[in-house]
Amino acid sequence: QVQLVESGGGLVQPGGSLRLSCAASGSIFNINAMGWYRQAPGKERELVAAITSGGRTNYADFVKGRFTISRDKAKNTVYLQMNSLKPEDTAVYYCKIDSISGNYWGKGTQVTVSS
Repeated sequence: QVQLVESGGGLVQPGGSLRLSCAASGSIFNINAMGWYRQAPGKERELVAAITSGGRTNYADFVKGRFTISRDKAKNTVYLQMNSLKPEDTAVYYCKIDSISGNYWGKGTQVTVSS
């Protein structure tokens, strides 16, 4: 059984930073991409950032220059470093893994940016 466990969310003031982690366990073969999505109340889930097995990254325009995605292949872990956080970044953040054995989602971690 595949499990994705996110951590690192919390409450932070505007301008602050958080680092999210997502560790995957179980039988996952040939990961093609790992990514972070977010969903704010009343809004649809949207892509934040993704990284391919080859290391190519893709960012949503609203986080370019502020967020950085990275991964540790050996640990099947993906990270999201979030800097210069804004109140509009408040959302539940989900990680997703795309692989030949399936696509998997984590349960999400809450990020709240508020003074």
